[in-house]
Amino acid sequence: MIKKEDLQQSHLHPLSQTILDMVDIFKEIGFSVVTGPEREDAFHNFDALNVPEDHPARDMQDTFWLKPLSDKKLLRTHTSSVQIRYLEKNKDNLPIKIVAPGKVFRNEATDATHEAQFFQMEGLYIDKNVTVAHLKGVLNHLIQGLFGPQAKIRLRPSFFPFVEPGFEVDVSCFKCLAQGCALCKQTGWIEVLGAGLVHPAVLRSVNIDPDLWQGLAVGMGVDRLLMLKYGLDDIRHLYSGDLRFVNQF
Repeated sequence: MIKKEDLQQSHLHPLSQTILDMVDIFKEIGFSVVTGPEREDAFHNFDALNVPEDHPARDMQDTFWLKPLSDKKLLRTHTSSVQIRYLEKNKDNLPIKIVAPGKVFRNEATDATHEAQFFQMEGLYIDKNVTVAHLKGVLNHLIQGLFGPQAKIRLRPSFFPFVEPGFEVDVSCFKCLAQGCALCKQTGWIEVLGAGLVHPAVLRSVNIDPDLWQGLAVGMGVDRLLMLKYGLDDIRHLYSGDLRFVNQF
């Protein structure tokens, strides 16, 4: 007979726990959680997000296209597709604040920092007169919630088709306190996510007037944030099913 004291208490997988922690951080500033299908179509995954036909992300080596190819069905490459589906149904219920966590898929080789499947989280805020100042406020709240009140952010200009302006977001290194170490490559900063103001073309694709409404979008890899926070050196540990790894959390 198995004794009660011999039973081990179950616990959440570190990915599940990180997603819940991030959702709680967003909920503190009024965001609600939405989900969408993992099997997507080209319109919601690419077209409505201002990704042109000749964009490299549409190539077979990056996207899992489903047969028959003429149907233009695929496994979603990002959770940004969820914002399009939500806006289609709620364009008459603005303003909105949503966060969309979920699994995404990329047709690429697996190594220590890349997987064919991983988790992303998309944050979207649509309102009147949304500015970069609102974006910085959301980012500060998220980063300090994840890495502590001492964490600072910086924005570097970057390009993403669905935002304008777009930014790469860095966090001050939490290992060396921005003094310079191997983790931050002696720079004091670590790149953690992408963000920006929603491109007017994205709003027009769902019949929202960009002269009246603006928005901000934040997209991040949950796996990458977890690896940075806990110092993991191989993303494949998260999907190994090895309880010796999971039980450390």
